[in-house]
Amino acid sequence: MLDLVLCHSSVEHEWFQKAIAGDERYQRYYIFRDGKAPGEPPTNWQCAFGGSAWEWQPQVGKWYLHLHDVSQPDFDWTNPEVRRELADVVKFWREKGVKGFRFDVINLISKPEVFEDDTTGLGRKLFADGPHVHEYLRELVEAVGIDGMITVGEMASTNLENCIRYTNPDSHELSMSFAFHHLKVDYKGGNKWALMDADIPALKKIFEEWQVGMAKAGGWNAVFWCNHDQPRAVSRFGDDEKFPVESAKMLAATVHLMRGTPYIYQGEELGMTNAKFTSIDQYRDVESLNYYKILRESGKSEAETLKIIGERSRDNGRTPMQWNAEKFAGFSTAEPWISSPANYKTINVDAEQDDANSVLNFYRMLVKFRRENKIVQEGGVEFIERENPDVIAYRRSLGDEELIVICNFRGAEISTRDKTLAEYAAGRKKIIGNYEGSSDNLRPFEVVVFAK
Repeated sequence: MLDLVLCHSSVEHEWFQKAIAGDERYQRYYIFRDGKAPGEPPTNWQCAFGGSAWEWQPQVGKWYLHLHDVSQPDFDWTNPEVRRELADVVKFWREKGVKGFRFDVINLISKPEVFEDDTTGLGRKLFADGPHVHEYLRELVEAVGIDGMITVGEMASTNLENCIRYTNPDSHELSMSFAFHHLKVDYKGGNKWALMDADIPALKKIFEEWQVGMAKAGGWNAVFWCNHDQPRAVSRFGDDEKFPVESAKMLAATVHLMRGTPYIYQGEELGMTNAKFTSIDQYRDVESLNYYKILRESGKSEAETLKIIGERSRDNGRTPMQWNAEKFAGFSTAEPWISSPANYKTINVDAEQDDANSVLNFYRMLVKFRRENKIVQEGGVEFIERENPDVIAYRRSLGDEELIVICNFRGAEISTRDKTLAEYAAGRKKIIGNYEGSSDNLRPFEVVVFAK
């Protein structure tokens, strides 16, 4: 499976270099616009990493659009030649034998018909899931011959309705989609750089909306916690100091038993944690470095800024894979581009490989369980304990089979509400858990799965 970026190129790409050298054909490959006034960009849109989404290009005498980094100019998908060129790129890799594709921020390829200021936000609602995005995807899939292959789209600022359309087989667009609403429940006031504890009731509501909504309408979720753009789940939704193993296992079971295709991000299966860097000099991510400056300029102290960056930085998910307790975590004999968390000496493949109770072997069990049980692959989903602010729980069903999955998202003993644990267990067998035996209440970060 290959990750492809079809939304933008590098400024170093020969197409962009030809564009800024004056070749009008290649200028039409990108989105160049006049400013509203001298020195003023065409719109007030903000790029994903902070600052304007427009950059002045003096050789062309216009602004170019970059919804991400300034080094990543967006393609103009209204140009049929661009669409043919990008289809050829995908076709090249398919003919090389690639069996699937992940398409980066693919729902941003269709821009609005009219470029105007966003009076209430950063522009996302104007250029996400644009007017021709479904048309462009169907055209791409047909041109390349990838209908039926595994394809997953990364969807920025999307919604359920569009993701149903992207992933319903009748649409002939994608197999599944990554959506990120559940990873914003700890954004205070919707601001990634304002910290708060994760809102578990909100998290539950989002999971239910997307799980049930996709199931009813024939769409398909990619279910996940971690990726290269996110902090580590065990540090974010669990407790990586008091209950690192318990919370890592609970989080794994939460998504792996849901309806959809689960994705495991490197090191997640070990319970890798946030980096916990102590200096801005240890960070490499452009977004983190940009927001360090923005936060300091806004009046945040050094300590406040480092705490925020420490919890939000994408570098948390980009530290080297932890293979063993040797130098550089066994990732390399040379110093990597970024350092590892200090706990790599105990959280690593070697330490967990033969430990039956390790996070790694819990993940292996979940993968095996899904492969062997159609109820997880194909069963219906219904959420229970819906009014319990501490618990995410759901029922999977297929024919006469039933699974009850109950997950405690707190670092304390918690009671279930709809029924007691004993009542949930009645007539069922406990088949998965992260604690031995049974208890009247859910223990800290406990997951328990009952089967009938």
